[in-house]
Amino acid sequence: MKNTMGIILTGGSNNRLKELSTTRSISAIPVGGKYRAIDFILSNMVNSGITNVGVLTQYSFRSLMDHLGAGKEWDLDRRKNGLFIFPPYLSSEDTGWYKGTADAMHNNLTFLKRSDEDYVLIAQGNCVFNMDFNSLIDYHSAKDADITIVYRDMHDFTSEDLSLLGLMKMDQDNRVTDLQEKPLHPFTTIASTGVYFLKRELLISLLEECVAHGDYDFVKDVLIKKLGELKVYGFEFKGHWRNLSTIQLYYKCNMELLSPEVRNELFIQNGKIYTKVKDEPPAKYNEEAEVRNSIIADGCIIEGLIENSVLFRGVVVKKGAVIRDSIIMQGSLIEEGVTLQHAILDKGVTVTRSKFLKGEPNWPIILGKNVTV
Repeated sequence: MKNTMGIILTGGSNNRLKELSTTRSISAIPVGGKYRAIDFILSNMVNSGITNVGVLTQYSFRSLMDHLGAGKEWDLDRRKNGLFIFPPYLSSEDTGWYKGTADAMHNNLTFLKRSDEDYVLIAQGNCVFNMDFNSLIDYHSAKDADITIVYRDMHDFTSEDLSLLGLMKMDQDNRVTDLQEKPLHPFTTIASTGVYFLKRELLISLLEECVAHGDYDFVKDVLIKKLGELKVYGFEFKGHWRNLSTIQLYYKCNMELLSPEVRNELFIQNGKIYTKVKDEPPAKYNEEAEVRNSIIADGCIIEGLIENSVLFRGVVVKKGAVIRDSIIMQGSLIEEGVTLQHAILDKGVTVTRSKFLKGEPNWPIILGKNVTV
């Protein structure tokens, strides 16, 4: 896909992720021991040959910008093209905040106009999946489509989760006949993955028309309104896909990474997932340590029992501590005699001696950054 540029939308504020998104963009949320959510779509683009990528940031983007840096880990620190980060900025005409996804792209129209690729791949930054996009351009050309939407049958999502997605209906030729964004009552399990493919010049034209009419959202004000005019087709993705839009989905996504089949699909089959490299020593397991079916990142020191859990870099678990079905983020300290189950601990949390914290599989207990309990 050398003739394609990429745009990653990192999303607005999201209170459904509770404490996890109060100080960070949802695209910067840690996943799977050492990754961030944006690593997946960024790696997918690079593995597919896309080397001109713009990241449109919005809320709490400091940690996201720190993570991405100059794009070295994704081989995007290059003289021609590479990685471009576009935070909102204050001008004489507006408040600086993007009003929606179309407005975000329109505010950075110069990036689109100065690029010379024929096609644009637009994607969300908070989705965990691994996909080779090269077959997408072939499908798009074969259908003579104006816009192609990557969709998936979300049969493994609850009705509540489906109501947070864009749901689609298509005819026998896979042409999209109906698209509803976050319907209160889901009418199908066929949903958009938030990946859109179209010609660059068409996107520029659609954005200019959209904003000229006082509209700001790419899905609601461009895709949905143009279904009758443009040839919009669906391209099916059959692999593992999760969007990190709620605490329940975030917890489920990390727990599913404990499955060898899921890890094989996400990290081996379709190319590597790259992330910012940290110089950490290997995890250390003392004699008392007992670990079952867990992901333990570099720099951890384990003296207790860990089962069905994900531990990020530099977590210390003292003697007699028991951690089950939990997610413990970077630099947290679990002291002697602590019991944790169905818990999510953000970075730098300290759980003092003999504490007992237990949530439920659908409602894990959450501790925000740098707290001590």
